[in-house]
Amino acid sequence: MPYRWEQKTAEPQAAELHLWPHQSLSAHGFSLFILSFFLLALIPFFGLIGTVLLWGLLPFMLAAVAGIWFAIMRNSRDRRILEVLTLSPERTRLIRHNPRGPAQDWESNTYWVRVAMHERGGPVPFYVTLQGSGREVEIGAFLSEDERKALFAELSDRVRILTRP
Repeated sequence: MPYRWEQKTAEPQAAELHLWPHQSLSAHGFSLFILSFFLLALIPFFGLIGTVLLWGLLPFMLAAVAGIWFAIMRNSRDRRILEVLTLSPERTRLIRHNPRGPAQDWESNTYWVRVAMHERGGPVPFYVTLQGSGREVEIGAFLSEDERKALFAELSDRVRILTRP
């Protein structure tokens, strides 16, 4: 799962949750894919060696390779999201580090925090939100449906344990 709980050593009940989107293509996989695409795109050019047509088509093949490279790199940059949720008996804080733009911050008293799941009506099915301090913020919208369900159960349990007197 693309999230991990970390216990804070200073406070025994405090925990920190790190969430990030799936990154299915490693740097090695990216280079293998680009190289494979380039080599496969060269196959039709072997019949054109020594002709003027080769030089007419080569820029288009190189543009296709550059376009795929750019699209994959842009997708990789756009998926550099990190959400850090800090839960303690007194405060709950969510910080979302966006790939472009400033980080977003939300904080509330843990006693008043409510974890909600919206099965419909959100940008994705089974949308998980945190409510408190007069605001409602999303958490883990980039996770899969099953992962959001598991996250909702874990968050609900942890908040319930922290707010129990």
